Amino acid sequence: MGRLGFFFDMAMCIGCRTCQIACKDKNDLKIGELFRKVKTFETGVYPDPHLYHYSASCNHCAEAKCVKGCPTGALHYAEDGTVQHDKEKCIGCKYCIWNCPYGVPQFIKESGIIGKCDTCLDLREQGQNPACVDACVMRCLEFGDLDELAAKHGSGLVKELPISPLASITQPSLLIKARSYALDSNFRERKV
Repeated sequence: MGRLGFFFDMAMCIGCRTCQIACKDKNDLKIGELFRKVKTFETGVYPDPHLYHYSASCNHCAEAKCVKGCPTGALHYAEDGTVQHDKEKCIGCKYCIWNCPYGVPQFIKESGIIGKCDTCLDLREQGQNPACVDACVMRCLEFGDLDELAAKHGSGLVKELPISPLASITQPSLLIKARSYALDSNFRERKV
């Protein structure tokens, strides 16, 4: 098996945030803590405006800045290539938060350490999908071998959008079937 990661079909996403809620429930996160975030963006101007949704979690980058910036080795690459977090080694220094260009690691005040998406490792070890994948009512999210996902979903997939640049540096384990206007660098986040 090759590198594992997420596939996101932006064209199918309706912005319902069910994936976000499933992740929050699965990880028992408090108010203000999210490991998966759905954001809405606008591009264009009248008479040709556009709107799209983006569901983001940890990109499990091959060149993860959080891993490189972690002084204790709490953030590390698992055997399957995903970026995992060892709570026993974490000292809550927040270096990973400062290093991650995507704003993924979250400081959990209650525990005094960080937390992040672990691709629902416990569920995957039981042969199940991550909670966000199974919760998606539109089936926009998939998790698996990136080569297999790329073959299944065809050409035209991207790893980088103007809303989340730096893919050439971090090598995210992510494939996006993007709407054409999501490639427009003139975007505005729409607060919902």
